[in-house]
Amino acid sequence: MHKNHRIIILSAPSGSGKSTLAGYLFQRFPLLTLSVSATTRPPRGEEQHGREYFFVSHEKFEKFVAEDAFVEWEEVYQGICYGTLRRELERIWGMGHSALFDVDVKGGIRLKQIFGAQALSIFIQPPSLEVLRERLEKRGTDTSESIQKRLAKAEEEMAYAPNFDVIIVNDVLEEAKQQIKEAVAEFVGG
Repeated sequence: MHKNHRIIILSAPSGSGKSTLAGYLFQRFPLLTLSVSATTRPPRGEEQHGREYFFVSHEKFEKFVAEDAFVEWEEVYQGICYGTLRRELERIWGMGHSALFDVDVKGGIRLKQIFGAQALSIFIQPPSLEVLRERLEKRGTDTSESIQKRLAKAEEEMAYAPNFDVIIVNDVLEEAKQQIKEAVAEFVGG
């Protein structure tokens, strides 16, 4: 792998504002391209195959695993798997771009272990679990049972924050944008 083949890893508990900050980075850094992961979960809302994720069957996912097509993969929730495809990275690096990963916390830690100094891992943290609960309720996409599950997972995930290169507390969005912009600019240049 080439030393210019850089990756940015964004991980956060659900509802921490990761997608908003990722969107901001894409506007700010034109040479940053999302590495689209494969998942066995069905699309949500407006999600499209090949844009947010490659939505695949369990059979297809298992075939990818058997073919060693993934850089890393895992079962995040029971029966729901996510994986990083090698061909996605090769496509992005082939364009001379850096890859941005929007992944769960364990996937983020694993990618950092794999790529080491080639990767900048950023953990986006909600100001508190209370604020996170309010954000998830406002979003209106989850049942209260699902919100409870997400909060329990968030609490567990926040314990992993020290394993990341940079921790950004997303309290005031404009400040979080400034911090993430500086961290990425220093890493990729620009």
